[in-house]
Amino acid sequence: MNNKRRTFLKKMSMAGAASAIVPAALAKADQKSMVKLKRTSEVVADQELKIALIGAGIMGSQDMNTALKHDNVSIVAVCDLYDGRLDDAKEKWGQHLFLTKDYKEILKRKDIDAVLIGTPDHWHKQISIDAMKAGKHVYCEKPMVHSVDEGKDVIDAWKKYGKIMMVGSQGISSLGNEKAKELLAEGVIGDINYAEGFWARHSPPGAWQYNVPADGTPETVDWERYISNTTERPFDPLRFFRWRNYLDYGTGMSGDLFVHLFTSLHFITNSLGPNKVSAMGGLRYWKDGREVPDVLLGMFQYPDSEQHPGFNLSLRCNFVDGTSGSTYLKIVGSKGSMDVKWDEVVVKTNKQTSSDDPFLEAQAKMRGEVSDRKKILPPNEVVYKVEPGYKGAHYDHFGNFFKAIRENGQVEENPVFAFRAAAPALLCNDSYFQDEFIKWDPVNMKLV
Repeated sequence: MNNKRRTFLKKMSMAGAASAIVPAALAKADQKSMVKLKRTSEVVADQELKIALIGAGIMGSQDMNTALKHDNVSIVAVCDLYDGRLDDAKEKWGQHLFLTKDYKEILKRKDIDAVLIGTPDHWHKQISIDAMKAGKHVYCEKPMVHSVDEGKDVIDAWKKYGKIMMVGSQGISSLGNEKAKELLAEGVIGDINYAEGFWARHSPPGAWQYNVPADGTPETVDWERYISNTTERPFDPLRFFRWRNYLDYGTGMSGDLFVHLFTSLHFITNSLGPNKVSAMGGLRYWKDGREVPDVLLGMFQYPDSEQHPGFNLSLRCNFVDGTSGSTYLKIVGSKGSMDVKWDEVVVKTNKQTSSDDPFLEAQAKMRGEVSDRKKILPPNEVVYKVEPGYKGAHYDHFGNFFKAIRENGQVEENPVFAFRAAAPALLCNDSYFQDEFIKWDPVNMKLV
């Protein structure tokens, strides 16, 4: 083992990882065990928080519904550019709501502590900056920005105004991610050398074929405000209600889905990100006028670092999946692998012996230094599952956000962490459209 690896293992408290014996985390369980994950603490809601929603579409509404499950949290106002969503907001959350199509009217209110931003991606940067400048804490859906060029501005605003900002890649707050991080640090799968992720969908909503309401017209949609920071175009209901299909507003499959996988991987490994990005793909099925591929393959190179040895990552996304879709993140090491989901971790290890070298073990046996007596071997597969009643990663993500606000604390997915997950996803798009490798500096967060 070289000095670099010794330093890495010491920093990660992984002294036992150098042994050929599977760590105690696996040795204590038999092969069919369901070793449960459980959260160690609950958030104390000792301060009322008043929140507002900016962008009340599918994800924005889901975010608000989850946020309101927490104690002592109430909704005050909603902003959206479509009348139908504003009407729905009053039906869902109360007739008392202040409604507007201008998000700046939300930010002027003194009775709002935090805003949830569920707008299309091209508005994430400006609303986040304006909200923090106005003294509001921010929960912004992923990806944090629409392009790599926007990342520094959001980070600078976060540092300048001192507000809590959390980005919504909820898997980072899952018990599955937390357990995988713990197991990797314990050396259960050895040194990471490869990872892969897959995200597949097929049904029309899952492929961004969102409902276009019959009354979605220029009379009910503030189209001019919607496109005011991008290309001037005549009103197009598809570009408004199915915005993910178009580059002016969305960030393609990688910005929508790869970013989740980057977030989980970086949290588990403590990685700052890749230094080389490449992508291929194509429009294979959904030839409906969209500007982004429905099959995307990304390849990423992670360099040696203080956080981890170098490894490679492959990500795949398919909106033409006839198997009805699947999602996973697999992390592969020198001794085994982990399949990571938000509520489950499956660890598979190689058969272990008392020696890393079968030849040396055979020589020791000839010298009488090794007994012929059979040993009790640890399991080759262990499944970790959450306990019944787990409220899920989305719930815990908001719990972490609210706890940080109440205690003036920190969140894991702050703008720096979020940008390091968003950048390789956005660069994956750039690689695809430019048909070239892209080099990235993950430490200084800039193109090379």
